[in-house]
Amino acid sequence: MSSERNAPTGILGFPIVPFNERGNIDEKGLTKNIEFLVENGLESIFIACGSGEYHAISTKEYEAVVELAVSVVDGKVPVYTGVGGNSVEAIEKAQLSERLGADGYLILPPYLIEGEQEGLYEYYKAIIQSSDLNAILYQRGNAVLQLDALKKLVEFPQVVGVKDGVGNMDLNIELTQTIGERLGWLNGMPMAEVTMPAYIPLGFDSYSSAISNYIPHISRKFYDALLNNDKQLIKDLYEDVILPINRIRKKRKGYAVSLIKAGMKIVGLPVSTEVRPPIVPVEQEHYKELEGILKKAFEKYPTDHKISL
Repeated sequence: MSSERNAPTGILGFPIVPFNERGNIDEKGLTKNIEFLVENGLESIFIACGSGEYHAISTKEYEAVVELAVSVVDGKVPVYTGVGGNSVEAIEKAQLSERLGADGYLILPPYLIEGEQEGLYEYYKAIIQSSDLNAILYQRGNAVLQLDALKKLVEFPQVVGVKDGVGNMDLNIELTQTIGERLGWLNGMPMAEVTMPAYIPLGFDSYSSAISNYIPHISRKFYDALLNNDKQLIKDLYEDVILPINRIRKKRKGYAVSLIKAGMKIVGLPVSTEVRPPIVPVEQEHYKELEGILKKAFEKYPTDHKISL
């Protein structure tokens, strides 16, 4: 485990959890997914989170994928896990992540219940105090911290960052401008490339990139263009790749996960498109659309990094 009390910066890698035809976890496919992200320069790996179908894997499977991720990454970049749901299970997985050598965890929302701010504070507090790992708080769904609750949570040294998956810019401005550099600020909006230009001025210096699982060179090209204020390249990447993929993603619920697997299969990574309910696979029509977008993307924006199977 890293002793640094800093949130990861740059482009955050969120591997999927691939399944084989029998519905079991495909460890070879997951290994290749993680290797591909690290080889392509992503600054961190977040295993068993939303794109990793956290909701659908057992504790035994969770332990297996975390152990595999830590082993494959081998200290090259920080490894964060997903913890959440009911507080007892979240604490167990936080402690398990610590034993397995992860650097930290991302706290996902509690199951179903919408709590008051004091209740959310106690939920996060219980998890944070259960281990010495770095903790990133996820603003998502039924867990959206307001300023007063967050100010109390930053008193814990384990808390290193906040990931926003809500898009409430009024709240983001209040939080970032009040708390400032005490925390790392991560953009976790769906298809975060779409919103990242609005987040950078507030101090958000990292984002989770779903498309980096299959076109990481586009993620990097886009992020570099943002940092260099290359408006023409940003516009081109939006028109050619990012917005067309985002339009497909919005066509069906669950495509935030299953479209990643489709993209990985299209580019030749050794994963199937199998998902676990309630997520559904990508429909053939939409698969073909994505295939066409990626073909044009590789023609216009070629990459020297070949996939080694």
